[in-house]
Amino acid sequence: MKTRAKVSTFLAAILFALTATVASVPAFAQEASAPAASATEASAPQAAAEAAPSSEPTLPMAAPKEEEEDQYSLSHLVKKGTLVDQVTLVMMAIMSMMSWYIAITKIIDLIKLNSQADEARKFWKAASVSAGMSSLKEGSPFRFIAESGVNASEHHEGALLEQIDLNSWISMSIQRAIDRVQARLSNGLGILATVGSVAPFVGLFGTVMGIYHALVAIGSTGNSSIDKVAGPVGAALIMTAIGLFVAVPAVLFYNLLLGKNKAAMENIRAFGADLHSVVLSGAMSKASANK
Repeated sequence: MKTRAKVSTFLAAILFALTATVASVPAFAQEASAPAASATEASAPQAAAEAAPSSEPTLPMAAPKEEEEDQYSLSHLVKKGTLVDQVTLVMMAIMSMMSWYIAITKIIDLIKLNSQADEARKFWKAASVSAGMSSLKEGSPFRFIAESGVNASEHHEGALLEQIDLNSWISMSIQRAIDRVQARLSNGLGILATVGSVAPFVGLFGTVMGIYHALVAIGSTGNSSIDKVAGPVGAALIMTAIGLFVAVPAVLFYNLLLGKNKAAMENIRAFGADLHSVVLSGAMSKASANK
């Protein structure tokens, strides 16, 4: 009986253990699936939001704004200015190119003339006037004056020329040659003087017309704010600045060349006076002794 009771107790314990084990397996499975389900539920709205088409309209990307041109610049005045502005600018550009061309060419001529003046000293070291002329380069004003004096002394003939003494005839020929050289040196200086005196007024004319058109435009639109007034008026004032930019170099070059021409003509006149004495008397040695 005791043995049977022990066996019954052992069987009951095993049955209880099996029952507890079977009951704990579904609970563990439910607890393990709970975090996965919560994670799935959390990711589901996000996936749906990504899959669903956006209801908000997609705005096109704005193109980069181009840089606005400065209304006070010269390029703005050239491109969008009136016909009067463009014609005025062309006139001042032509005057500026003319003044610079004349100034550069005259400076080059003066440099050549100074070198020719140094070479003219060889003339007085020659044995005769003809030999002295051959030592001077072709195109030199000193050779031109010497040839004029020699030709006058060799061609003093005819009924009319006999009424003029040889001294006066040679003097007149040399003086005419000197005057021609001076006219050649002074050629173009009148243009520089004209540009220097007229260019500021041309620029002022462009400024006045620019302000006039600006005021007409403001009056027609009725907008008189400072930004609408300052732009056109400031652009018009560029004309005056350009006129001064053209006139100032022309005046400076004119005064510079005028002084240089005066100094060069003094050397030429001195050469002509000595040449007159040599051609008239034929005494090259006397003239060379004074050099």
